[in-house]
Amino acid sequence: MTTSEKYEIADLVIKHALKCGADEVAVAISDSASSQIEIREQKIDKLQESISNGLSLTLYVQKKYSSHSTNHLKKADLLKFVEGAVAATKYLSEDEFRYLPEADRYYKGGGEDLQTMDNSIAGLDPKQKIELARQAENEIFGSDDRIISITSSYFDSVSSDVFVTSNGFKGESDGSFAGLSASVSVKGATGRPQDYWGEYAIYFNDLIKSGIGKKALERTLKKLDPKKIASGKYPMIVDNLVMGNLLGPFISALYGSSMYQKNSFLTGKADTKVASEKLNITDDPLRPKGFGSRHFDAEGINAEQRAIIENGVLKNYFIGTYYGRKLKLPPTTIGPSNLVFKTGDKDQAGLLQSVKKGVFVTGFNGGNCNGATGDFSYGIEGFLVENGNLIHPVSEMNISGNMNTFWNTLAEVGNDPYRFGSFLTPTMLFDNMDFSGL
Repeated sequence: MTTSEKYEIADLVIKHALKCGADEVAVAISDSASSQIEIREQKIDKLQESISNGLSLTLYVQKKYSSHSTNHLKKADLLKFVEGAVAATKYLSEDEFRYLPEADRYYKGGGEDLQTMDNSIAGLDPKQKIELARQAENEIFGSDDRIISITSSYFDSVSSDVFVTSNGFKGESDGSFAGLSASVSVKGATGRPQDYWGEYAIYFNDLIKSGIGKKALERTLKKLDPKKIASGKYPMIVDNLVMGNLLGPFISALYGSSMYQKNSFLTGKADTKVASEKLNITDDPLRPKGFGSRHFDAEGINAEQRAIIENGVLKNYFIGTYYGRKLKLPPTTIGPSNLVFKTGDKDQAGLLQSVKKGVFVTGFNGGNCNGATGDFSYGIEGFLVENGNLIHPVSEMNISGNMNTFWNTLAEVGNDPYRFGSFLTPTMLFDNMDFSGL
């Protein structure tokens, strides 16, 4: 479906919804294509290709709000769908805060190309994709008697969307993604550890296509025969690959929805110190080739770079239009785009070298964080570190604490931001983490 065809459908839906009694309307139309290939035991275990399209309709009718979706996009089907949606909305309760954003906050167009779309991905030969997945497995197949299983995968997707509102917004966005990964399990004296490695990119030519299987096996073999260590307080180094697990609850507490639902331990802390001065986070939606880059958010609001944490001080929340009105707070944006960290001067090896005795966390196994209080407990796996060296793997251990104090123990930030997502988390070193083990 072309962009102009999507706009024609959106205009049809908006006009009909208004005719049926809606006061305001927003329409999003998307189409996407994806493929996934898995190789196991040198055979194709999964080969999947999908193409989909759909329409999402948001209605504001007599101070009542509803959201609906359909993938039936023929004119007759759409008109009937709209009529039913408007009629159903009239039965809902009123909410005086539910109406579209003010038009002057919308993205007006003209932004630079954010390089989020590689059109070549849609034309790739399936044989090439299969061969790349095979190659990841072949790097290690039969190379070690301890290997139990290997699964290698290739996957990609492309998508194109338009968003239109009845009060003047029109915008389009697109994106692409390609990845290669390998997962390996091995037999050890005390268990069967498994691990993986993956490489991901927005542009196919930027995708690293070799070394994936070898890296996955290397990571897995390091986890053989883990031990527990004595409970106590230790410095904790968290791998950039999994640092997002600890960052997630902190970011969730910055959402307007969390604050309104009294599920945020950061409510009322704007312009106060909430973390170590080492923590500096910027939300940067205009980063070229960023996994979270955008010209406008899900409401059509113009994307802007803004400081979130500055030298440990909370500067901005993620507040959409609706919760901004309910909380009587100025809206910013409905959610994060690319979270960029001010990095330090040490790589991961340098951070490890600075630790006399501590724990290098490379994975999390269950656990939770109470959004309202900030109390958390997580199962971890990783390595005992002594004098900068990895001594042996550790598992069946937990960390616990409270997010309000935890982020103030941040001692150093690495110079190795995570490359494969919208949270560009570096490796981080924390002082005196509570570990429970033996």
